[in-house]
Amino acid sequence: MAKSKRSQNKNSVWRLLLRNKMFLGGVGIVLFFSLIALLAPVIAPTPPEKFVGGANIAPSAEFWFGTTALGKDVFSQTVWGARNSLIIGFGTALVATIAALLVGMTAGYFGGTVDDVLTLIMNVFLVIPGLPLLIVLSGYLNPGTTTVIFVLALTGWAFAARIVRSQMLSIRSKDFVAAAKVSGESNFRIIFVEIMPNMASIIVGLTVGAVSYGIAAATALSFLGLTDISAVTWGTNLYWAQNGNALLVGAWWTFAPSGLSVALVIFGLALINYAMDEITNPRLRAEKDVSHVIKGQSSTDVRATPVVR
Repeated sequence: MAKSKRSQNKNSVWRLLLRNKMFLGGVGIVLFFSLIALLAPVIAPTPPEKFVGGANIAPSAEFWFGTTALGKDVFSQTVWGARNSLIIGFGTALVATIAALLVGMTAGYFGGTVDDVLTLIMNVFLVIPGLPLLIVLSGYLNPGTTTVIFVLALTGWAFAARIVRSQMLSIRSKDFVAAAKVSGESNFRIIFVEIMPNMASIIVGLTVGAVSYGIAAATALSFLGLTDISAVTWGTNLYWAQNGNALLVGAWWTFAPSGLSVALVIFGLALINYAMDEITNPRLRAEKDVSHVIKGQSSTDVRATPVVR
């Protein structure tokens, strides 16, 4: 009975999401750039490192996005940059979310000394300044893609873990958790089978936020030259545009595509996150229903008002 009710709730949430324009728009933006990343060899067969023409050639029929100060094709660099940037973003989200779930759910479920120790660790990572730590670790470690993902996940998991812990503290006192304990189910099954599905909306929101954080932070590190500048990412595209004095010479096309791509992907992820919160948060859903009722009443009143001649 409980399982059927849970599946009905999931189906209703998915139906609401599929009717939500904000969610569909965000998913469309993210899928668009994901397809560009997957089909980069087909969309842009010219290697991004290849010198194709003169310096800072404006966009034209030959070079759709123009060329850089080094004579490289900006279109190829933008398309191929999507692959590495999205890999870093989703990789960071995967590692950071898993760490946040393991630490936060363990601390919230067991409580006591375990909670005190894990909360202390979370607080230490929360008070450490993120950007300076990123700069130090990136400077001393090999600045490859794996290192960037590790560094970003290391500095970005604690806040999500605190949210997971607080949610776990609220759910562990529910009746279905007590019933699972009485029936003799293991702690592992209670945490990951009984409790975790009830946190699905929060987990999705934290994952989406971690993807945005990973893309934005990786772009910032690359723009500062703290990653592998030979790799083609949206951040390194901005780095080389800055080195080529793009603003001074008016070569806006060397940095605008990569910067706009980062902004659009983060905007799409924000739309997904807001739509999930709007549908799964009872307060926001109630406010939306009330606003629809008020609008409906006001429109009815307007139509019912007689016209005085």
